[in-house]
Amino acid sequence: MTKVIEGLYYSESHEYVKVAGNVGYIGITDYAQHALGTIVYVDMPDVDDDVEMDEDFGAIESVKAASDLKSPVSGKVLEVNEALEDDPGLLNKDAFENWIIKVELTDTSELKDLMDAKAYEEFCAE
Repeated sequence: MTKVIEGLYYSESHEYVKVAGNVGYIGITDYAQHALGTIVYVDMPDVDDDVEMDEDFGAIESVKAASDLKSPVSGKVLEVNEALEDDPGLLNKDAFENWIIKVELTDTSELKDLMDAKAYEEFCAE
């Protein structure tokens, strides 16, 4: 059983957003890191880049596959998780502790289009 955390928002492309005030921490879900296998590289945007809901903001590579990272929300990149540059495997250790980018949310109404923990669990079970 993959780990799903209450209080986060989830996308169908298996990214999550943890919201703290006007800031969103975006990462991949536990389900995604299990599906990918051993993660070897994370391509992240630059600070001050804009990300748009449902648009690619980077990529993730594992020994099995490469896949695009889609932003679950729109915003401006405030920070990237530089620890992932040296150790992308942190996402395999704990995908929820190791967010990928931190953004300033530009439209919090987008959150209503994402799934809560229960809906995401049901989505993954399908």
